[in-house]
Amino acid sequence: MTVDRNRPFRPASRLVVGIALAISGCATAPPPLTPPAIDPQVTHESPAPRTQKGGGYYKDDGPAAKPPSNLDSIPDAQPKAEALHRYANRPYTVFGKNYVPATSRVPYKARGIASWYGKKFHGERTSSGETYNMYAMTAAHPTLPIPSYVRVTRRSNNNSVVVRVNDRGPFHGNRLIDLSYTAAYKLGYLDDGSTPVEVELILPDETRAIAKASDTGTVPQTSTDVSVPTARNNSLSRKVGPSAPIYLQLGAFATRAKADELLARLRIKFGGMGALGDALQIFLKDGLYRVHAGPYSSRDSALVAAGKIKSSAAITPLLTVR
Repeated sequence: MTVDRNRPFRPASRLVVGIALAISGCATAPPPLTPPAIDPQVTHESPAPRTQKGGGYYKDDGPAAKPPSNLDSIPDAQPKAEALHRYANRPYTVFGKNYVPATSRVPYKARGIASWYGKKFHGERTSSGETYNMYAMTAAHPTLPIPSYVRVTRRSNNNSVVVRVNDRGPFHGNRLIDLSYTAAYKLGYLDDGSTPVEVELILPDETRAIAKASDTGTVPQTSTDVSVPTARNNSLSRKVGPSAPIYLQLGAFATRAKADELLARLRIKFGGMGALGDALQIFLKDGLYRVHAGPYSSRDSALVAAGKIKSSAAITPLLTVR
């Protein structure tokens, strides 16, 4: 099958399913799966936000004429244990380039460019067989397992979202990931069309912790820094020793002034909480000024402190080591 290189290509169409199945030798396409119940509750409609470039890289793409007015209230994707898709993780070829999707969930963290796609593909079938919903928190990635969950952080403002990978793409230049309209809106790059991001796969252990936290109200442990797996070497993350100090990250900023501002506000708020206020500090890593609390001698003690911080400051701390 020959793909017209001058036309935009999205795996949200039936074309990529046909390519993947042709490679795998299947004669029929997988039946569409039932779309997840993630359509936002639309109370009323509002004019579309102004966008200069439309979708991530499609000239005829962009927002709907009247998107829901409650985009800010649409929750991030909620990670949960899911079996890998039967067809969507098979090798495939697009524009003469071969892609080999991962067939297991191993540590992955990478930096690159995120784009977004909107009304042109809204309602189209994705590589997973699900219907693309531009208002859901989903994403397309060339090789990450389908389905899987990733945390996407915009590097210019450190805003993060959690999205569910259920599609293939993007296949354009150095693009790393394609986000839904709402995910791009939350990260603040609709007008820009694309932005530098960091993408981290949420692993099964963290998925279970998040699910447990949603039931019990506790704060889940987040994954620590991991190495980026290559195509030939899916290396595991470095082992963290039992004596590694545990910290709570309350924020991370590109400038010291912003970190100092948060630190000052938290010290005022936690002034009557004894050791908690004294444990606050700023730690510079990877070019970001990180506001940390700690160290804590155990995960349990860190979780106790995280619960106090969350209830008093409306901040959800991230557990980390350094």
